[in-house]
Amino acid sequence: MSTYLKKPSSYYTVSLIVLLPLTLLCLTFLLPLSTYLSNPLATAAAASGACGAGTAGVAANRAAPAAEDDDGVAAGQRRPGLSVLVGVHTMPGKHSRRHLIRMAYALQQTPALRAAARVDVRFALCARPMPPEHRAFVALEARAYGDVLVLDCAESAEQGKTYTYFASLPAMIGSGGGAGDARPYDYVMKVDDDTFLRLDALVETLRAAPREDMYGGVGLPFHDREFPPFMLGMGYLLSWDLVEWIATSDMVRREAMGVEDMTTGKWLNMGNKAKNRVNIFPRMYDYKSAKDEDFLENTIGVHQLKQDLRWAHTLEHFNLTRLEPSSKLHRF
Repeated sequence: MSTYLKKPSSYYTVSLIVLLPLTLLCLTFLLPLSTYLSNPLATAAAASGACGAGTAGVAANRAAPAAEDDDGVAAGQRRPGLSVLVGVHTMPGKHSRRHLIRMAYALQQTPALRAAARVDVRFALCARPMPPEHRAFVALEARAYGDVLVLDCAESAEQGKTYTYFASLPAMIGSGGGAGDARPYDYVMKVDDDTFLRLDALVETLRAAPREDMYGGVGLPFHDREFPPFMLGMGYLLSWDLVEWIATSDMVRREAMGVEDMTTGKWLNMGNKAKNRVNIFPRMYDYKSAKDEDFLENTIGVHQLKQDLRWAHTLEHFNLTRLEPSSKLHRF
């Protein structure tokens, strides 16, 4: 028995030799993992840049001081001039659809877009009902991508989900807390999971839009171009001050139920809010066919992509599926 329990001194030497590299390996990968979960796109971009630069490039980056602008602020520290939270409203069981949408928006996060704006895409879904298998898969997504918002609501568009989405955001993500009454986002968008957005076109439109008391989308009725009473539910935006108002308004809380897009317009009209209304009709529209002429050149969004084939047609038209000439798959 004593021989079985007693370990020779060489055992500890071998253990140290084996465990020390494993410990260093874990620290190398697990510490960046927490950063990745909080901002997966930025971390992935930084990692790919470092790998592409090589050892010499990394050493040069460490040695060189950060460039500063005229205000003495390091160029890499300046926030983009526009920020948008895009909340894709989906359901717990739509795992494959979320992954498709996640890829479609990640591919649009080009250096040019990131320089112009911060666009964060999150998936909003309700906690009730959520069967055990969906709960497990949603938890995996949340840990892997950090882009899932689980709301305390019933999964129904007419049972207050949109109200819960807007009303929960100030508490979930804070008010910004910086100097000058900083806000976490200039705009918050609600968009359906059967709508594809062209992020660069959306950002370019918002650059000229008011950032206070603003309500934007495809207005109905279409003939009321200047001040439509409500925006269609395929996708619409509110400035952050209106999101904060929704979160604190007793009137809005009492009127939370109903057809969500009309109800949102009703809150703003009853509260004498959203004096700035930006109507992007006809640049967001329902899918018609795969023909080129059925897609507008200045498209912001395409709706009614309920089938994968419609997604395929739309993504192909806007060149998101184009492979590089060097790809070994380009002949398929």
